Amino acid sequence: MSLTPDRPAVTSDLRFHPTTALIGADVTGIDLRQELDAETVARLRHALLKYKVLFFRDQAIDDDQQIRFTRYFGAVTPAHPVTNGLEDHPEIKVNKLFGGIQEYPAFRLDVDHPLRPVSRSRKGRGWHTDITFVANPAAITILRGVEIPSYGGDTVWADLEALYDGLSAPLKGFLDGLHAIHVRDDAANGLPRPPRYDGRAPGPFASLHPLVRVHPETGRKALFLSTGFVKAIDGLQPSESAALLDYLNEELSGHADYQVRFRWAPNSIAVWDNRSTSHFGPVDGPHLKEQRIVHRTTVGGDLPIGPDGFVARPLVGELFNTIS
Repeated sequence: MSLTPDRPAVTSDLRFHPTTALIGADVTGIDLRQELDAETVARLRHALLKYKVLFFRDQAIDDDQQIRFTRYFGAVTPAHPVTNGLEDHPEIKVNKLFGGIQEYPAFRLDVDHPLRPVSRSRKGRGWHTDITFVANPAAITILRGVEIPSYGGDTVWADLEALYDGLSAPLKGFLDGLHAIHVRDDAANGLPRPPRYDGRAPGPFASLHPLVRVHPETGRKALFLSTGFVKAIDGLQPSESAALLDYLNEELSGHADYQVRFRWAPNSIAVWDNRSTSHFGPVDGPHLKEQRIVHRTTVGGDLPIGPDGFVARPLVGELFNTIS
């Protein structure tokens, strides 16, 4: 007898196939068009903690089914704290890239925008953890390939726990007590965002986070790096802060052994633990010749806690809410 969307799918064939020796796994033996039973959800959640990124192929689901799948991991947020989601599906953020034209123009000082603030560029600037400019960033992200170029458009993830583990003991001890300022202010960069459908302010946002966060479920430590959003380390001199962040970001971008790369296809899905990973994608975005469209949903997160007991707090702007 065939399964119906209303009947939980018992997925006895569910399998996880490690993608690298450290991070990532391909998932087979599951049909996300169907509802999932409690045992399957528990296995997926356990695998996500273990592998940090899960990859699904040939999952022809729609927006409603993506939102339902997201709910298995927790309460769903709006699409984004700054930009609107779809009017009929406010949980869905549509990321579009047309022939190399990025969704977010570069925040660059030029003769047409001479008053934009200048931020020092850093190696690996494309690496980020989602939405860290709020004090409670999303815990888990789900990204679905809708329209994918015939080649290019890959995403890369890095294991932030492995990155922390690879540092020397004296440096770990120093980093464990540091706190970083994460900021996003589109209006200050000359790109004010339109009003949000839900009436919440589209920014500015700033938060103070531990530089090392303790995973709320596993207790493991991870470097809490989000290159584009981390502006300074609290308490350090500007030159000290810049030098330390440059070093850490070079470690993040330079360790291929801590990374996994995913080749997208239509109906592919990636699910990642935003508390233990950083990602960069599409890695060749400016060079793409074809359209790339992906739909994103996120699960609400908590306030990150550092090894010293410091709890992240907002400096400017609201916490990130959940809606379904």
